[in-house]
Amino acid sequence: MNNNLYTIGVEEEHMLCDNDSGELINRADQIMKALPESYIDRFSYELILSEIETNTSVNDNLKDTMDEISKLRNLLKSIGKKNDFSLGISGTHPSSKSIDQSFVNNESYNWVSENLKYYATKNMTFSIHVHIGLDSTDKLIKITNTLRRWIAPMLALSVNSPFFEGFNTGMKSSRTFQFGLFPRTEIPTFINSFSDYKDIINNYKITNSIAKPRHIWWKIRPHLDFNTIEFRVCDAQRSLKKVELVVGLLQALVRSIDINKDYNHDYNYEYLTDGLWKAASGGLDSILIDPLNNKPITMRNMVKSMLDYCSESLSYFNNKHIINELNYILQNGTECDEQLNYYKKNDMLQLNKYLINSVEY
Repeated sequence: MNNNLYTIGVEEEHMLCDNDSGELINRADQIMKALPESYIDRFSYELILSEIETNTSVNDNLKDTMDEISKLRNLLKSIGKKNDFSLGISGTHPSSKSIDQSFVNNESYNWVSENLKYYATKNMTFSIHVHIGLDSTDKLIKITNTLRRWIAPMLALSVNSPFFEGFNTGMKSSRTFQFGLFPRTEIPTFINSFSDYKDIINNYKITNSIAKPRHIWWKIRPHLDFNTIEFRVCDAQRSLKKVELVVGLLQALVRSIDINKDYNHDYNYEYLTDGLWKAASGGLDSILIDPLNNKPITMRNMVKSMLDYCSESLSYFNNKHIINELNYILQNGTECDEQLNYYKKNDMLQLNKYLINSVEY
């Protein structure tokens, strides 16, 4: 299993938008029918038909991962031209209404809609999920426990959803709040062992809380099928450089925790959840409590601490170039800030089109 160590897999959730209005449009079925056979495994449905998920294969390095992400985005763009839709990227769509969306009809998503009922309709959200491979199930748990410290700064760097259903929510990541309506979407508490994690899954199945392990939607979770840590807290990003930053940082953080055997930190859970709230509501301009030492720190300095923590691993993977993008965000703002600045000078229709036209391929 050693060949799985620090490998990368990335899932991107994309908006499918009408070319004229920029509103969400049901095109997932057409995409799945139009895919070349060699790409069928690289795409999957999400809860609504106006959303599609792309899934990279397992890659050994960041460059190959980004090349594949670019190819998948370009394939979607090509299919869109033939099926009268455009690809848009944001953590939430600014103006489309959840009541207007249609659910995907399959066993998994029918289970979600039957269990969440009205609140299932509010999950009109778009994220990037990053899998980092490990070489033992024991490490999955130990590293997940420690990695929770970096959930807040990673979200703060990637916030990208200030609008929801036509409202400026006043939040940096409304996606975090909308998806938080679902159960089992929180930061996981300290997990004692891999055996205990399997007990959680089995007990949830026994009590019909979940039908399968994927119905545990934590901000970070050990993935049993892939032997990866799946980081699920970040909003979708239009910029390929920002995607590269998110993925490169997470790979470096996992390795740094591993090589330093910095395992199993049991943080104050209140500070973890408060940090998540601060990142989702105030982004980089907030102040949180570092759960490692229980001391107040600005989110910007927390980001810098995260960079210091994993800097050696960035060098190991030859990925120190991504620091340029991190510094750019600290100086110029996130994709959420870009949305807000654009909206100040334009209307909602123009913002919808901006989220289409500014996607990088």
